[in-house]
Amino acid sequence: MQPSNPQILSRERFVAELNSYDCIIDVRSPAEFALDHIPGAVNYPVLNNEERAQIGTLYKQDSPFAAKKLGAALVSRNIANHLENHFQDFPRTWRPLVYCWRGGERSGAFTHILNRIGWKAMQLESGYQGFRRVVIDGLDEAAKQFSFQVICGMTGSGKTRVLQEAARYGAQILDLEALAIHRGSVLGNEPNIEQPTQKGFETALWNALRTLDPSKPVLVESESKKVGGLHIPDALMEKIRGGACIELRSSTQTRVSWLMREYHHFLTDADGLKSKLALLTAHYGKVQIAKWNEAIDAQQFPGLVEELLIKHYDPSYQSSIVRNFPQYRADYFVQLENDSDEAFAKAAKAIVSQLPARC
Repeated sequence: MQPSNPQILSRERFVAELNSYDCIIDVRSPAEFALDHIPGAVNYPVLNNEERAQIGTLYKQDSPFAAKKLGAALVSRNIANHLENHFQDFPRTWRPLVYCWRGGERSGAFTHILNRIGWKAMQLESGYQGFRRVVIDGLDEAAKQFSFQVICGMTGSGKTRVLQEAARYGAQILDLEALAIHRGSVLGNEPNIEQPTQKGFETALWNALRTLDPSKPVLVESESKKVGGLHIPDALMEKIRGGACIELRSSTQTRVSWLMREYHHFLTDADGLKSKLALLTAHYGKVQIAKWNEAIDAQQFPGLVEELLIKHYDPSYQSSIVRNFPQYRADYFVQLENDSDEAFAKAAKAIVSQLPARC
């Protein structure tokens, strides 16, 4: 059923109408917004982090009535500040969508005032909690609808670069590492950039998938269940692992060269690289870690990278690929000739040419 209030956007209409609003306003606190939010939303909080905590404490320790009195004063003051400092230039035709945590008083107050001014503002039914349900249901549905073609390959073979190149040649792609802001290995964190929260990652996945056509195949890299500290939803991971595979093969020399380029930040951050390798102590022992640290101090990076590939990454890949991707075939591959732009383009074209037109 549709909500009786014509200023409330139902969850059922939300996805279809999401792109029709001039602005999506998240009125929750900055801390709530940072954990996750609707893609494209801007944060105009009606209570900041400290004020929200203050109201919550007053609600529990004194009374709901006392909390509402103070809350109304703070919300009114903050809305007035946003109106004065952020909204003065918007025309009468401006059409925003407003939401809070549950679609209650915070977004209701903001939406009411915007409409009294003359804008056609809408309030999202059930707020962020309703949106979160949309994301969870959408990811479950995507796992049923989509067909994935998996690019496999050893560490450093250039899978991510080929995946991105494939998009330029018309392929639909799902770049899990880009969405997770992580390259998927012990050395894979992006420098000076934090990964999103788990909820933020799932929202990014949902948002990426909703732009794709489920009747056409989607290219994706072979990944473990976790990308950095983030977990790929189980149903989606199972569907990806059931996809047809094509392996991207590169010589050890090419892989070393490519990794030196891709992870160049470690070449000037010896301590950071050592701290990452220290995570492998349980697997290889202190003696081996000490030898790798010596190679770092001596700036013997090509040899170090090659040894890490041969001793750590390649055996891990070889033991897991057949187990986790049942459609993997050793005789179905594309060769990356070197790490030049031309070679990546050629490999991407070869993979795209083998994709089925429809699922």
